Amino acid sequence: MAVQVYKSSMKYETFSYLPPMTPDQIRQQISYCISQGWNPAVEHSEKENSMSNYWYMWKLPLFGEESVDAVLQELEACHREFPGHLVRFIAYDNYAQSQGMAFVVYR
Repeated sequence: MAVQVYKSSMKYETFSYLPPMTPDQIRQQISYCISQGWNPAVEHSEKENSMSNYWYMWKLPLFGEESVDAVLQELEACHREFPGHLVRFIAYDNYAQSQGMAFVVYR
């Protein structure tokens, strides 16, 4: 069995090494983060600056948000406002005081 190479020009976050996620898979990942009590947030960056540690925050993190649809709406709103930017979902883990998960939704 041969290992397949996922052909993409740039790798962003862990999930970028897998085939692109479907909308349902994105929903499931966000739902998991919310079920863990993590706080969702949205960030964006120009493609040429995306390898920097600093991305622009879209609004404040959605502290205590329990609706996957509300998070998806914020991701879409950010993408509409900055169509040429990468947009990523972040989930902050309050207990570990770090990011529990991060992945790019719009490339």
